[in-house]
Amino acid sequence: MTLTLSSLTRSFGGFRAVDSVSFSVDEGGLVGVIGPNGAGKSTLFSLISGFLAPDSGTVSLFGEDITRLAAHERARRGMVRTFQVPREYAHLTVRENLLAAVPGQSGETLRGLFLRPAAVRAEEQTARARVADAIGFLRLSPVAETPAGRLSGGQKKLLELGRALMTNPKLILLDEPFAGVNPVLVAALSDHIRTLNGRGIGFLIIEHDLPALTRLVSTLHVMDRGRIIASGAPEAVLSAPEVREAYLGGVS
Repeated sequence: MTLTLSSLTRSFGGFRAVDSVSFSVDEGGLVGVIGPNGAGKSTLFSLISGFLAPDSGTVSLFGEDITRLAAHERARRGMVRTFQVPREYAHLTVRENLLAAVPGQSGETLRGLFLRPAAVRAEEQTARARVADAIGFLRLSPVAETPAGRLSGGQKKLLELGRALMTNPKLILLDEPFAGVNPVLVAALSDHIRTLNGRGIGFLIIEHDLPALTRLVSTLHVMDRGRIIASGAPEAVLSAPEVREAYLGGVS
């Protein structure tokens, strides 16, 4: 298994936001999580990615218990996340944002810059080539030299995905990648996710756009009041009475 959650629990005061959640993401899996507002999805993502510590339960990545590791340590092990509201460097160009996301660059330290100039140049060339590949793959070439703060919502989501790719991830957590994105870019984002998944990158996705998500994922988990109330193939899950009552009831 790539990711395993075991009885993950987190409370805020007397409110249990995540209540004994357990499920797994297979290697190269494509998995979605849905639920009404307040169901605990965002808290769950924060527990998985290391931005919050659980009260109890464990998070394992590739068989290693990472429950107490910081977010950057989890990223080094191959798991990264995006955010519902993109966190780009607004004043930097798309290309510069992607370059800044490449980890472990020797040129970031004075020691590396002065003692290993040839290695630094080689690393920079490699990083720039990777960034150029990502720009081409994500079809961001027309805005590659544009400050990220001037991008559309959909373009910022593409940039978020590109920044995640710079870390050579094995699992990407996507927090509402289609929110605020026009249908054309939703389709483009979905195509990119499928392509990357075909290359072996796993995805765990929170999303409110049910049609787009159910066309994309092979497994769907439904949260309500902090618990997983249904799991399985999207069509079967969405037809379950408890899911329709908790999530689809009242949604036109």
